Amino acid sequence: MIKRKDGRGLEDLREFKIEIDFLKYPNGSSLIHMGDTKVLCTAMVEEKVPPFLKNTNQGWISAEYSLLPGSTYPRTIRDIDKGRIEGRSQEIQRLIGRALRGCVDLTALQGITIWIDTDVLQADGGTRTAAINGGFVSLYIALAKLYKNGKLPYFPVKTFIGAVSVGILNDEILLDLDFNEDFDAQVDLNIVMNENKKIIEIQGAAEKKDFNVEELFKMIKIGWKGINQIIDYEKEILKDIVYSY
Repeated sequence: MIKRKDGRGLEDLREFKIEIDFLKYPNGSSLIHMGDTKVLCTAMVEEKVPPFLKNTNQGWISAEYSLLPGSTYPRTIRDIDKGRIEGRSQEIQRLIGRALRGCVDLTALQGITIWIDTDVLQADGGTRTAAINGGFVSLYIALAKLYKNGKLPYFPVKTFIGAVSVGILNDEILLDLDFNEDFDAQVDLNIVMNENKKIIEIQGAAEKKDFNVEELFKMIKIGWKGINQIIDYEKEILKDIVYSY
């Protein structure tokens, strides 16, 4: 049996919390802590849509993701200094965008784009799943403000969502891997699900060994256990948001 450095059981989440309304200017903001991973997430409204959505009855949600220089050791070089967006950053921000669009009725956002910016302040594994969780909370707050101010015909969030990593290390399945666990993992999986236990996205790879269908099903089941806890937490901190702004 693996002994985790923080004393968690194999199927336990790291300690996590989400601080809301963290910044003054965004329409919605949050700072999410998942273990030692910290991600600042903001939602800002732009009153136009991408060209491919012009003359439609649909709005849009788009995401950006970045590792800040001090989030890792050694220092992470900013994408702008490289002259291009890293492939990893592109992959993650597309994942975040797809996850968030999957839980919102975009027809309520006609003529509106909501930008979700997720900046990793400290990286210790699970940054993309933390960004989805914090991004959802920030998006929810922004939509609540738009709805209360009469900018939306109805509150468009269809379901709560959550995301978590699951992996196999030394032939054991672990929930919510930190950096060292993820680095050594034989299998790496990221799961996004909604409150109805429906899968929005799964990203998985056999890093050091292949895995069978039974192991995949078990990882999804363990992932849902963590996601359900995250969604319960989101519901608790957001329960009065729609009516408070």
